[in-house]
Amino acid sequence: MDESGATPAEPSAQPVAERGANRSQRPASEAFRSFIASSWSPHAEPLPETGDVAAFARLRRERIGARFPGERLVIPAGTLVTRSNDTDYRYRPHSAFAHLTGLGAASEPDAVLVLEPRPSPPATDATHDAVLYFRPRAGRDAEEFYADARYGELWVGARPALADLEAETGLQCAHIDDLPAALAAPARGDGTSRPPVPVRVVTGSDRAVEELVARVRETDASADAALVEALSELRLVKDTFEIEQMRLAVAATVAGFEDIVRALPRATTHARGERVIEGVFGARAREEGNAVGYETIAAAGDHACTLHWIRNDGPVEPGTLVLVDAGVEVESLYTADITRTLPVDGVFTDTQRRVYQAVLDAADAAFAVARPGARLRDVHAAAMTVIAARLEEWGWLPVSAEESLEPEGQFHRRWMVHGTSHHLGIDVHDCAQARRETYLDGPLAPGMVFTIEPGLYIKADDLAVPSEYRGIGVRIEDDVLVTQDGVENLSAALPRTPEAVEAWMAGLLPD
Repeated sequence: MDESGATPAEPSAQPVAERGANRSQRPASEAFRSFIASSWSPHAEPLPETGDVAAFARLRRERIGARFPGERLVIPAGTLVTRSNDTDYRYRPHSAFAHLTGLGAASEPDAVLVLEPRPSPPATDATHDAVLYFRPRAGRDAEEFYADARYGELWVGARPALADLEAETGLQCAHIDDLPAALAAPARGDGTSRPPVPVRVVTGSDRAVEELVARVRETDASADAALVEALSELRLVKDTFEIEQMRLAVAATVAGFEDIVRALPRATTHARGERVIEGVFGARAREEGNAVGYETIAAAGDHACTLHWIRNDGPVEPGTLVLVDAGVEVESLYTADITRTLPVDGVFTDTQRRVYQAVLDAADAAFAVARPGARLRDVHAAAMTVIAARLEEWGWLPVSAEESLEPEGQFHRRWMVHGTSHHLGIDVHDCAQARRETYLDGPLAPGMVFTIEPGLYIKADDLAVPSEYRGIGVRIEDDVLVTQDGVENLSAALPRTPEAVEAWMAGLLPD
């Protein structure tokens, strides 16, 4: 009896781990098992055709293999992640896995790509053979078929067979149960009992695979960082397939912004109008792609001054601006990342236009220096030069613009604390594990895709500025492809100048 006088309940004999299935009440008789396994037509779908991406994925694997000859490289797709109790988040594979296999939204949870080193010297230019390990669909006579809510065919649909993914990807495929033995084996063609070859694993997506590698290898885990870094830098320059996917993502995103403008009148009548904006864009992303590439920012009024405002629970009031930062992720998992700042009524006020024009001028200055051989650092500096000059002109800086631009100054950054650009691709902030010398300080090269996104964010409680500017936040963000002699604005279909924005909105808003 506890202090309250109540008698504690006797602990149940059923393990806690098994209690999540209590609601299912699934039958367990042998008669049922026999009956449910019978009278099904065979899976008779033809094998899929090899995807267009397969040849590109093979070249990517060859490039990363050449960086680590003689080593076994392990790239997990990642696991399902629990959202609450026994429900999972929508699955998305690790970006490196998707990049090297060509499997995007169709990737299988728990799959693992292994690049197996060939005998040295290799018989061909390829240094590795690739094997894709995954959990193929179970037979209808297996309990998994009807009883496993995470993997069973009756619950989540039929997963592919080994032959299906072999046909689609051009990869040799094997059952995930064979992975432990494969990781512990000597090199192919070795024929000796020497210890396993050196192994590196991509960390952060599948702890069970990391633990398996740790048990079989002798190399230090610090070696894994070099693989993660190399896979990130492999994506700095996009191939033609990736560029086409970026174009598709941008086109769908442009359509999503048109949907947003049409929905603005409804948003102004809803207590959480920002959610109206988020919702209509999310619908477009699911209809034309896989999902949104990141949580949509639908920030009206002063919320636009919170850089990563994703609560989206505020009103959208007439006379204000709404900053929308959104991108559609297509089935291959490549995503756009575009921001437009829109006058809710379709027309900028004089003060709003003044701030918007300053940001646009900064963006145009960044575009002017973006070309092969320039650096992202140069792109940022060009935008900041304009921002500092405009703030000096408005009398907001305690020093001159020139002094503010010095490293020990930076007063203008009060109103724009983020950078102007980041790489873009299969991740919205792509290549994030790349070294500084290849990312910020590396020369831009044809095939790179990045953003240009200056902004000014003047919070409602900012007493350093005149009152009429407070609560205005503006960002203009475009997706940029480096070409042989300059750059292409992939998102140019969305208007950028204040006059063009007003004319575009007038054609979409109801009369």
